[in-house]
Amino acid sequence: MPALESSALSTLSSSVAVPAYDRSGLTAGIVHFGVGGFHRAHQAMYLDRLMNAGKALDWAICGVGVLPGDARMKQVMDSQDCLYTLVVKNPDGTREGRVIGSIVEYLFAPEDPEAVIEKMASEAIRIVSLTVTEGGYNFHHVTGEFDAGNPDVVHDLQPGNPPRTTFGLVTEALARRRERGLAPFTVMSCDNIQGNGDVARRMFTAFANLKDPGLGAWVEENVPFPNSMVDRITPVTTDADRGAITEEFGIEDAWPVVCEPFEQWVLEDHFSLGRPPFEEAGVQLVADVEPYELMKLRLLNASHQGMCYFGYLAGYRYAHEVAQDELFAQFLLGYMDKEATPTLHPVPGIDLNAYKRTLIERFSNEHVRDTLARLCAESSDRIPKWLVPVIRINLEHGGEVQRSAAIVASWARYDEGVDEQGNPIDVVDRLKEPLMAAAARQHEDPLAFISNRDVFGDLIDSPVFVAAYTNALIDLHSKGARAALEALRT
Repeated sequence: MPALESSALSTLSSSVAVPAYDRSGLTAGIVHFGVGGFHRAHQAMYLDRLMNAGKALDWAICGVGVLPGDARMKQVMDSQDCLYTLVVKNPDGTREGRVIGSIVEYLFAPEDPEAVIEKMASEAIRIVSLTVTEGGYNFHHVTGEFDAGNPDVVHDLQPGNPPRTTFGLVTEALARRRERGLAPFTVMSCDNIQGNGDVARRMFTAFANLKDPGLGAWVEENVPFPNSMVDRITPVTTDADRGAITEEFGIEDAWPVVCEPFEQWVLEDHFSLGRPPFEEAGVQLVADVEPYELMKLRLLNASHQGMCYFGYLAGYRYAHEVAQDELFAQFLLGYMDKEATPTLHPVPGIDLNAYKRTLIERFSNEHVRDTLARLCAESSDRIPKWLVPVIRINLEHGGEVQRSAAIVASWARYDEGVDEQGNPIDVVDRLKEPLMAAAARQHEDPLAFISNRDVFGDLIDSPVFVAAYTNALIDLHSKGARAALEALRT
């Protein structure tokens, strides 16, 4: 059984597609921070598609890991010549495998920050892209301001210290390009944040201003930060996935990626030094991303939160189990139709009713096996961005908030740390301790959880929201998740 590497490509079964291009002729034009499953199922896949058509051969990717845990990815990418298998899991159970070759190098910043900086400072690099998760942008979730007190940021702002953060690395590379008379690269966020390019601009400019006000002004004036909306369900790779890939495709791949067939990327066409012909790979290049990203964040992402806590409490462990349950599916459609959709702008070229039904179909794909635990993780980074804005807009305009409030209540009940069968819940969240402490008090103080203004702002001051939230929480405690959803049927 061949281990995946360049020399093994010619020996692989015809059941798996391999790069049709000569990878030795590729040159890196993009440095990417955050080479996780989503990036490899999305941006890297689009570039591989172009390369297989004989295009974008000077836009290959140099991946970068910044966190200590990225050392494992460095080992795998080095051992496999940066190749990996992408497996699309179709609803009918069939699988399509392809070896992706668009990543040509992987650098581990804690090991050699200078190599990362000089890579970005080189003239060949024209785009620096990011999938660093919502928490990677270092902003306060209520004020939106850059957190200058972050210990790693403080470290990076001290003269002479080797950078630890993405901000420190990227800003130093931009400073060197400025000194050398090179035009700046484009910083392209691919994270699930509303106005992700605008957020990146504010955060990187804030860091640059703290480092050197002159540099900050230059970054603000010269560096493009296009907005984008990205979408593809990409669950965490499991040992079962690795075993199935070995059995079906005859490949030993230490870190393959599995995903659903659906894919979408809407990208603002704003770049300083050119870009790959993304539109030829299926990317939508637009002047204004906001209608598309609001659609995705408030329909898909918020619906993930709508299903994950209720589902987990009720005993389900996978997204498809929840979506295939008619009670849960109707709740999600009710949220999307009556609470999320009224907050959206017109979305050119999109049939919203069809999009919403497609979401239920995507969630129901049992072969993707997306875990509820993944969807429940890091909720304090997700709920304030995806769901709270829906609640605020509906409160301002007299709209419905019962289902949104129930989703918040289900999160509060989930953070009590035990499901309805008495099984412990492993809460994964950067604010785990204060949130679980608040959840533990809510039998005596039903508003304890939503009293956290850093997460919920002033929602606790709204009698309409508080009433809906309290009713849902009471039902969750006294009757359970299914009964709480039954109470919301209309």
